[in-house]
Amino acid sequence: MTKNGTHSGQNSLLPSSAGFLETSVVEINEISADVFLLSLEKKFDFRAGQVVGIHFEPRPDARLYSIASGEKERYLKILFNIQPGGMLTPRLASCKKGDTLFTTTPFGWFTCNSDAAWWIASGTGIAPFASMFYSGLSENKILIHGGRSPDSFYFQEDFQKVMKDRYIRCCSGEHKEGLYNGRLTGYLKNLDNLPVNQTYYLCGRVEMVIEVRDILLKKGIPYRNILSEIYF
Repeated sequence: MTKNGTHSGQNSLLPSSAGFLETSVVEINEISADVFLLSLEKKFDFRAGQVVGIHFEPRPDARLYSIASGEKERYLKILFNIQPGGMLTPRLASCKKGDTLFTTTPFGWFTCNSDAAWWIASGTGIAPFASMFYSGLSENKILIHGGRSPDSFYFQEDFQKVMKDRYIRCCSGEHKEGLYNGRLTGYLKNLDNLPVNQTYYLCGRVEMVIEVRDILLKKGIPYRNILSEIYF
């Protein structure tokens, strides 16, 4: 897993060190249309921003998902949306309390520290930043989240309460007061004098990540300061 890696529902090879652990479903909630927050028994420690493989059996084609809970929270939380024709997400969405799942041990390097930085996400790509937020790493951070509708800004009440005007919601599908009406790429294009000595973390679909990376490079951000995670 590199700093510019892939995860979040992608079929990807698991590292050889990622063994499987049996766990149980504690709770599952549909927090938006076809978007679910799954809570599991926590069997390991992790660093905010890391990922785990999940399946109903311990198998090498487990799907990879960012952890969405804080490092000190009691349960392991996974944010996912149902993929049409998907092999796993429809089954995950139908899980009940007490059902058995298998997760790998956590891995990945998409992690941050207390330094000033920018978190940029689209859709369920907000998950690693939620983990960082709930782990107490939101000070000196700016969070930009892109979504299609006002209900696609997951965890927004918590973000707003703590981060205030450092939390920007970019809504591409509807106009609503308090939101930037347009894509997050449009918001970024309108910003001037971005700090070149800070780290920019990008998480979302490949098209968004590539477009945002190119915008940042044109604004003078060094490539080494742009870290990305791509999901499919």
